Parts: sequence; structure tokens; C-alpha cells
Amino acid sequence: MNELINEFLVESYENLDQYDSGLVELEKNPSSKETVSSIFRTLHTIKGTCGFLGLSRLEAIAHAGENLLSLVREGTLPFTRPIATALLATGDAVRSILSELEKTGEEGTADYSELVATLIRLQKPEAPEEESAPAPATAAAPAPKAAAPAAAKPATPPAVATVAAPAVAPAPTPAAAPKPAAPAEVKTPAKPKAEGSEHAPAAKVTDGTVRVNVDLLDRLMNLVGELVLTRNQIVQLAGTIESAPMQAACHRLNHITTELQDRMMKTRVQPIDALWSKFPRTVRDLARMCGKEIRLETEGAETELDRTVIEAIKDPMTHLLRNSVDHGVESPDDRRAAGKNPEGRILLRAFHAAGLVTIEIVDDGGGIKVERVKTRAIERNLITAERAAQMSTQDLVNLIFLPGFSTAEAVSNISGRGVGMDVVKTQIEKIGGMVDMSTEVGKSTTCRIKIPLTLAIIPVVIVGCRGERFAIPQTNLLEVIRLDKNLTVETVHETPVVRLRGNLLPIVFLDSVLNLKSGSRHEIQHLVVLQAGDRHFGLVVDTIHEAEEIVVKPLGRALMSLSCFAGATILGDGHVSLILDIYGLGTRASMFQGTRSSHTLEDESKSAAGKGAGTTFDELLVFSVGGTRAAVPLDMVSRLEEFGAEQIEYSAGRQVIQYGGSIMPLISLAHALGMRDTPSSDGRVQTIVYTEGSRSVGLLIDGVEEIVRSSVEVQPSGRRSGVMGSAVIGKQITELIDTHELVRTHASELFH
Repeated sequence: MNELINEFLVESYENLDQYDSGLVELEKNPSSKETVSSIFRTLHTIKGTCGFLGLSRLEAIAHAGENLLSLVREGTLPFTRPIATALLATGDAVRSILSELEKTGEEGTADYSELVATLIRLQKPEAPEEESAPAPATAAAPAPKAAAPAAAKPATPPAVATVAAPAVAPAPTPAAAPKPAAPAEVKTPAKPKAEGSEHAPAAKVTDGTVRVNVDLLDRLMNLVGELVLTRNQIVQLAGTIESAPMQAACHRLNHITTELQDRMMKTRVQPIDALWSKFPRTVRDLARMCGKEIRLETEGAETELDRTVIEAIKDPMTHLLRNSVDHGVESPDDRRAAGKNPEGRILLRAFHAAGLVTIEIVDDGGGIKVERVKTRAIERNLITAERAAQMSTQDLVNLIFLPGFSTAEAVSNISGRGVGMDVVKTQIEKIGGMVDMSTEVGKSTTCRIKIPLTLAIIPVVIVGCRGERFAIPQTNLLEVIRLDKNLTVETVHETPVVRLRGNLLPIVFLDSVLNLKSGSRHEIQHLVVLQAGDRHFGLVVDTIHEAEEIVVKPLGRALMSLSCFAGATILGDGHVSLILDIYGLGTRASMFQGTRSSHTLEDESKSAAGKGAGTTFDELLVFSVGGTRAAVPLDMVSRLEEFGAEQIEYSAGRQVIQYGGSIMPLISLAHALGMRDTPSSDGRVQTIVYTEGSRSVGLLIDGVEEIVRSSVEVQPSGRRSGVMGSAVIGKQITELIDTHELVRTHASELFH
């Protein structure tokens, strides 16, 4: 409450300054409707806020003055000098009460009944002029104000940010620098006070808060960013100069810049309650539409975030709340049947952890029906039945983030269109955050969002690769390891991996994924272990440079489509460095398949292994594709065919061939598995025909090697879609292809 009263005092003092100058201007130009409207709004705002804060005496005075101004505004009464005098005395009385409120927390004991009576008497057109003036001194009191600029025309206030407490009531006029309070009021016990006694309270409360235009804050933030870049350059240059005074000056500059940056960042942050305050109404309205009873609770509403981040998460959080209301919390009848309180509960929780802000949306509903999610994903051809059978509960829950996924039976005003959750994920990841979902069937569902505090200045680690330098956000970095003889790179199904503390970690060579060819690789390289959401992978780079704070510069329009980069920055030596988008980099390197968790390659291998993982096949067709030895169960092969390359045609952008009186689509197995496509030297194309029902698909291979009729056990490995695992056949490691999943993935339109 103290915070609200302080804000009320600041706004009221500012508005009263405009009120005084407006009355003086109105005396000069009584016909100005804009000026009288501005004065009226000031008293109206003070009166309305007084009622909210329970300040009854102040409300009575403001109400009487508002009624008199209302008659003047409507043209019922002319604006005369006695009315001006009484209204100025009203402003003085309001100031006196505000002063008491600031000093003691109470409205004081002064008697303003005569002033109120005068304001009421002046509302009668026949009131004699000499009775209208409370006292000569009251009219003289505001005389010095005449020199102040007159607010003849109230301008629309620009967007401003308040550096302190949240506003209680909107200011009707542009913010102005606080002026000293007027001398003591006439005909009240406050009159004997010295003039200086009323200056201090106003100065004390207004000196603690100032209103600043948001554009100015953004400009100052940009200048601080440039200062940070200059600081980095000076500190780097000073390292080459052996001078104690220079080192001391650089240390001092570094300290001051860091503190200035920290203070400036605080002017941009807002409590997340600025966003959450709108949600109770949203939840209430949606609950009524759905016929539900839902209570919204919050924890950590004071958690602060950069206002640009708050703007970025507004739409995603709104959608998640709508989902909780529509899909999460059950109807009152269903809750009673389950032994629950008919009134549902949604909790919004925010807290700081590990340099990020974590936001949780928790409902006490029935949880996500995992089997229903699985069934709907199969119906929409998002995954195969075989793949779904191998997925963990967490993997199935995360299917809701796939584009086009929805479990709603019908489209409504709230949900069911199959859009939203994928957009939520995209928007959160776009600002460097991550989102995941967990559920406890019958009890609750929790959506957890982790986002950075700010998007302007971030800590990074600079890495080098083939002579180029890149910035990696520290929020995505887990550890840095030197590649040596104790940590060698192996290859599993053309995926490079390293064994890290008993787990297989997939790795990416930065020069390969970015196609860097100039410069040379270092003989000794480093592995940067990265995290993007719940996925981990390693990034191989040449060198590790210093960690530093950088200013994020947006990419130009021509580079916006590059998913590997989140922005750019200027390093201490003046060179431009690109900031890596870790999720985009991993996606480009095929590290992520759908929404599967990837804490370890072994976990991925088990889920990707298909029905053959840990099982045995007695008959296999062994063939070569993309320079790799592979095999499929013989019962998955309908026929083996050989065509001339000239027989292949194109339909709707797909390779097809005339086969058995119909058109059979073709799939390049090498291309589908991410291998190199080896063209046939003799112009003949070897094809495995896979048939399901009345549909057939041709799988293009390099050539058939043999048919193996012996017991072969499939070992789970790899992370590629369409690969069951591997086995040793004829003393050679051979990949086992999951034909069913591969065909479903690349020709799903044929097998609805």
C-alpha cells in the first residue's frame, strides 16, 4: 500500500502544478474549453484515486471542486475571478492534505468545511461575488505561478516508463518537473506553517521518482551498449601496454561501466506482474465460456524481466493459459466425480534460477492423456505406430509442440485449430528460451518456460574456427573440453560421437555445418558441450577465447533467414562476430529429430531402434546404399526390380516410374538416410519394392549384395530416423533399415 500511496503522491503533485498554471491561463482566456477540461480531469483523477485509497476528506474537497468545474465546463456558469480563487484554494488544500499524508500517513485534522461550503455556494449562478472569495490571501497565493508556462492545451502524454512503483491512476496531463508547493492554505489550521515547510515534502517524494520517455530509455540503453563495446576495446588494448597507471585506469573504467550497465538495465526491467495483472480477467472470461470454475493464483509476481522480454512472452503465455483453461482443468461435474474441489486452480509461478527466469504454469486438472496424444499423432501421420510404441511418456507429451497437432474434437473460439503450441515453442526459442511440458495423469500439468533476463547485453564465450570467431551465449554452454587421446571421436552410422562420462554425445564440427573452407584446422581442438532445451550435443571448434559481455546487434534483413545466427556483435578489437543460435545450429546439423529428448545418444538409440532393437531376424536382404552396407528384413521386400535410369519420370516434384500398370513413387534411400547419393555407372537403377495393401513404393539402392539366412540380433545405435540399429553380418557392421517408418515418413500421403 505504501508503494501505491507514494505513486499517488508523485502523480498528484505533478498534476497540481499543471492545475495551477491551467487556472491562471483560464483567467486570461475563460472561453478555452480545452483548458477547463484539462483542469477538470486533474481533480477527477485525484478524486477517483482518493476513493480507491480510502482518503475520504481529500475526496470530499476534490468532489466539490469537480462539481463546480463541471458546471463551468458545460457552460452553465461563467468562469469568474471568485471561482478561480476558490479553485486555487482547493488546490492549496489538496497540497496540504498530501503533505500530511506523506509525513504522517494520515490526512490530518484541518477543517476544510468552509472551503467546501464556498465551492458549493459558487455552484449557484446568483451567488454574490463578494461571498465567493474565501479570503484575499488565497487569491494572492498562486500569483508567482503566473510566470510559469501555461498549459493552455493539454497534450496527449507520450508513452513513458516510471522508474519506481507501478502507477495507480493514469496522469491526465504530460509529466512536468515538480515545483515547490504553494504557500499555506487560507482559512485552515495549516495557514501558520512557514512557506519552506511545504516545499520539503513535495521535493522528498518527487525527488525519488522521475518519469522518462520510453524512447529516451531505449536510446540510453543503446549508448550504454556502445560504451560496453568501447570498454571491451580499451581493456583489450591496455593488455598490450605495460603501464601501471593505464592498468589502473582501465580497471576503474571497467568497474564504472559495469555498474552503469547494471543500473541502466534496472531502468528497463519491470515486474512480471505488469503482464500477469491482465490474466485474471482472461481466465475468468474463458472459464465462464467453458462452464468451469477456475481460480488463478500467482507466486513471484515481483520477479523482474526486461520489458522487451515481457512483450515477447505475452502471446505465448496467453496461449498456454487458454490451453490450461480449455484442456487442463476439468468441468465441475468431472472434478466432483474425481473427488476434487469443483473449483479448479491454475498457478503462475516465476523465479530466478541459473541466470534465467523460470516461469511455470501449473493446473490441477486431469493431466495430458498420453494415449490420446499418441493416437491423434498417428492419425495425423505425425509419427508411425511403430515409432509411437517406442517413445517414452515424456516424448509423447512433447508431441503437442509439433505443427498442426491438436487433441480437440471440435474447433471452438478457444482452441482446436491445430495451431498454437508449435508457435509458442518457436517464439520462446526465438528469444533464447526453452519450453517443456510435464504431466501427472489425473492430477496436474506443468508447462515450464526458461528465458533470459534481457536480450540487449548478454555474457558469451568467444570461440574460433578456421580463423573466424563466433559468440556462444553462456546460457547454452555446459562445459568446455579439450579433445585429446582420452576423448577421441568415433562414428556411429555416420554420426560423429564422443564417449563422455559413459554416455555417447553426438558432436558437430562447426566448420562443416557452416561450410567454412578458408583457413586451416588446428591440430588440437576443443569440444564445447551445448544445451538447447532438453537436448545436448557437442560443438567442435579450434580455439576458446575469453568470456565477455557483448551487445547484441540485430542482423540485417538479408541475413534474417539464416537460422544458425541470433545476431552479431562488435568485439574488443573492432571485428564483427556472429552470435550462434544454438537451437538453429543443432537443427541444421540434424541433431534434433522431432521432439525427442536427447540427453544421451543411448536413449535416442533405444527409441530409434524400432521393433528390431534387441530382437532377432532370421532372413535379411543385404545391399549397399550411399557407400554403406545396409539390410532390411526379407519379409519387408515384395520384389527386387531393375530399371533404366531413363524410365524415371517426375510427378508433383516426386520421382515416379510406371510399374505394374500404375504409377509407383520412388524414394532415394541414400537421400532419405542423409547419405551421399552414388549414381549408377551403367545407367541401371536397383529398386526394392515395398508394398502395403494396394500401395507400392520403390526404394532406390546402389546394389544387392546377398540374402542372409541366419539369426541376427539388432543392436540399438544411431539417432537417424528410419534406422533400427546395427548388426554384425559377415564380419561387417551393417545398418538395419526400418522400412515401414522410412516409407511413412517420406510417402505418408500414400498410407493414410
